[in-house]
Amino acid sequence: MDLPHHGYRAAAKPRARAAPSTGEPLLFEDTSGAAPPAAPQGYYNVGYDMSAGGDAAGGPNNLFSDPMASAAVMYGSSLASQGKDMVNKEISRFMSVNKLKYFFAVDTKYVMKKLLLLMFPYTHQDWEVRYHRDTPLTPRYDVNAPDLYIPTMAFITYILLAGMALGIQKRFSPEVLGLCASTALVWMIIEVLVMLLCLYLLTVHSDLSTFDLLAYSGYKYVGMIFTLLCGLLFGSDGYFVALAWSSCALMFFIVRSLRMKILSSFSSDSMGVGASAKPRFRLYITVATAAFQPIIIYWLTSHLVR
Repeated sequence: MDLPHHGYRAAAKPRARAAPSTGEPLLFEDTSGAAPPAAPQGYYNVGYDMSAGGDAAGGPNNLFSDPMASAAVMYGSSLASQGKDMVNKEISRFMSVNKLKYFFAVDTKYVMKKLLLLMFPYTHQDWEVRYHRDTPLTPRYDVNAPDLYIPTMAFITYILLAGMALGIQKRFSPEVLGLCASTALVWMIIEVLVMLLCLYLLTVHSDLSTFDLLAYSGYKYVGMIFTLLCGLLFGSDGYFVALAWSSCALMFFIVRSLRMKILSSFSSDSMGVGASAKPRFRLYITVATAAFQPIIIYWLTSHLVR
């Protein structure tokens, strides 16, 4: 007897998958069990060893093995060497580098002694510059020798103090500070040029060089720093007291130092071409140079103290 179907269906028996016939061609290749294809050459994959890149052709280790690269490096080195020689030659035309090094051959002991000499020169007795085999000793070994280290550092310190003073007075600006620096530098250059012209016109033959005059002219910045500091700390009264002290000390120092350079040269020139230069004119140059220092100190510091 046939039973009625109530929406149920008998489970279908699984059919066995027939193996593909080897005699007929396949439309699609079964790749489910095959290994993944290898990465094509020339492309980066995860297993690539980066350390092997330096051995490849054109890597960084083989950069200088290239003849063109080596030639370029050698050519650049030769150009740099030629440029350095040209720069040194042009500098040597205007100044001697070795002589400039002489004025910076200082140490801490010399700097301290020189600063004390500039501020308290009255007790100093020996003002002659010492020589060794016709060559003056470096400032490191002779406190009387002029140097350019103290004037350079004093000039920079003066500019910094000027900026601080202008800032305290609410008048600071880069233009005003630049004007202070350029004014101080121009006045020193004018002073040195005037001294050189006077020495030339009076046919004064001495061992004073342009660097010596720059050093003696630059020592005024030490007195300017002292004057400016006293003015900022103690007001106008302290400023004028410090101005009087530093001016007298600097004038005494300049007269005693240049006296050994200018006035003493008259005896050696008395039988030569310098005989026409009278000694009183040389004294005038020395005194005028010393008297000019307080005027410059006041001119460059009075507007910074109020």
